[in-house]
Amino acid sequence: MSTLTPPPKILVPAEDLRTFSAALLEKGGLRAEHARTTADVFVWAALRGVDSHGIARVPAYLDLLEKGVANADARITVESTTPAAAVLDADRAPGPVALSAAADEAVTRARTTGIAAVGVRRTVHTGAIGYYVSRIAEQGLVGIGFVAGMPNMGYTGVRGAAVATSPLAIAVPTDSSSAHAPLLLDMATATVALGRIRQARASGTPLPEGAAATEDGTPTTDPEKAVMPLPLGGAKGSGMSLAFELLTSVLVGAPIFASFHSDDPAGRKHRQNALLIAVDPAAFGGVEAFAASVDATLDTLKGLPAADGAQGVFYPGERSAAVAEGRGEKGVPVAPKVWRDLTERAGKLGVALPEAAGQ
Repeated sequence: MSTLTPPPKILVPAEDLRTFSAALLEKGGLRAEHARTTADVFVWAALRGVDSHGIARVPAYLDLLEKGVANADARITVESTTPAAAVLDADRAPGPVALSAAADEAVTRARTTGIAAVGVRRTVHTGAIGYYVSRIAEQGLVGIGFVAGMPNMGYTGVRGAAVATSPLAIAVPTDSSSAHAPLLLDMATATVALGRIRQARASGTPLPEGAAATEDGTPTTDPEKAVMPLPLGGAKGSGMSLAFELLTSVLVGAPIFASFHSDDPAGRKHRQNALLIAVDPAAFGGVEAFAASVDATLDTLKGLPAADGAQGVFYPGERSAAVAEGRGEKGVPVAPKVWRDLTERAGKLGVALPEAAGQ
C-alpha cells in the first residue's frame, strides 16, 4: 500500500515573514504601528513552533478586520483609580495591539508599586498569550496572564459547550548572563486545542480518550463527531476557566459567560478580555538574588535523573526557546496550505511575497 508524502513546507526568514505579515495587515486596515505589533506576535509564535497561533493567523485577522469584528481604528483608553491597577479599554482592537500595550503599562506601574495588574476589556482574539508575559519578563519582571473568551468547551456536569478554553501563562526571567532561557508556562484549560481536533479530522486520526466531545457533550475519539474540547483534568480545567472569566471579564465589567448564555443575541458577538500582572523582584528582596535562585532552581531540575525512556528533563519554555533559536537560523516553516492562502491574499492586496529560503 502506498502512502502519500505530505508536501514540503516553505522556509521563510523570520524578519522577512514579519515584514510581509505587517504589510498584509496594514493593507487590511491596521495602522503601520499596530500592523507591526500584530505581526511580531504571530512570528514570535511561529518561531517557537506554536504554528496554530503563528503566521496562519494572518488570513483570519484580515477577515476579522474586513468584517468589522476587529476595529482597525480602535481608540484605546486607560482608566485607573490607583497606581497599581488599571483597565485598558481596547475598543475591539486586535488582541496583539491591546495586550502589548497592557503589558507595557503593567511594567511601568510595577516599577513604582512592586506589583501591578492591568485588565483588558473588549479586545478581539488575543493570539499567543505567552508573548505578552514574555514581554514583561524581558524587562526583568515576572509576567502572569489570564484570558477569557467565547464558550467553546465543555464544563463538568453540563450538556454542550459551556466555558472557554481560556489560557494561563507565566513567564519568569533568568539572569541575563545565564544559559537558561526564561521559564514560560503557557497552557489552555482544555485537554486539546480546537486546532488539534481540526487536524485530526483532516488526517482521520483518532483523538485521545477524554479529549473531545460531540455537540451534546458526549465524549468521543472520532474526529468527525468531535466539535469541542473537554476541560483539562475534568472539573479542574473547567473550574479554572470559570475562575478566569471572573478574574478578567467580570472584573473589568464586560462579562462574557453570562451574556453568552442569555437570550440576548449580542451575547454571541466575538470578544475577549484579559488580565496581565507584572511583579518586580526588586520589591521582594532584590533582583540579583532572585535571578540567581531562579537559575539554581532550574539547574537543580536539569540535574535530576531522567526517567527511563525520557529524552531529558526540561522546564516549561525550554524546548520552545530551542525551536525558536533553530528557526531563527534556518527560517520559519510555513505549511503549503497556509502559504497558498497568504499568496492569494498578497495578490489581492498588492503585497510582494517574501523570498522563500527553501523547502
